[in-house]
Amino acid sequence: MNKVFFLFLLVPLLGFSNYWGKTGHRVTGHIAQNHLSGKAKRALNDLLDGHSLAFVSTYADEIKADRSNSKFSPWHYVNYPLDMRYEDSEKSEFGDVVMAIEECIRVVKNKNSERENRVFHLKMLVHLVGDLHQPMHASRAEDKGGNDIQLQWFGEGTNLHRVWDKNLIVSYGMTYTELATELDRLPRRERKKIQEGTIYDWVHESHLLAAELYASVEPGEKIGYQYSYKYNDLLFGQLQKGGLRLAKVLNDLFA
Repeated sequence: MNKVFFLFLLVPLLGFSNYWGKTGHRVTGHIAQNHLSGKAKRALNDLLDGHSLAFVSTYADEIKADRSNSKFSPWHYVNYPLDMRYEDSEKSEFGDVVMAIEECIRVVKNKNSERENRVFHLKMLVHLVGDLHQPMHASRAEDKGGNDIQLQWFGEGTNLHRVWDKNLIVSYGMTYTELATELDRLPRRERKKIQEGTIYDWVHESHLLAAELYASVEPGEKIGYQYSYKYNDLLFGQLQKGGLRLAKVLNDLFA
């Protein structure tokens, strides 16, 4: 097999098997829906055929079932050294979550793009802004974003990436609507503060958190209630930020 072609096949397979779980993405979508401008609501209603942001938020994971979409796997994350900013890092030839968000914005904004293409990139955008706020999606390449750091979650095998994708949220036991309602209670001034900055600022924030999470466990460690108690607020904060910032991206896009 041609060496270059083999590498192309291999890289998506080395991507992360778990993305910010269904509940997490639906929470960010639900929060974002509550903070859309009138123009954004109308544009989204047209492009998404009336479906909510929560409904389409898992689309980018669902399409993984089709191998022809494997080229989009690197869009869900970015890897670079923990002591570096994204802007100064070496970029992957296969793309990353920051590049993907910028590409999605470019395509959706272009009204001359085919409708089907705009809809596809819009659904991807909704998902990827959520992924950007899962700290382990802005982490190290050498352990595949924490997937290689094996842990025990209440006696069940897991890994650091999965803890932040799914275990923490699922163990809390709330539906996405319940959780989104509880998290969407900030006053306007605080919401505006969260929405400040750029995609580069937001990925740097997640990257700094990833460094903290790497230091939070030892490989093979047994974690559970104590870990949840310590990190649930951080988890909820990232879901909250993801939703509010998604609303900001969409409002700016359809202004």
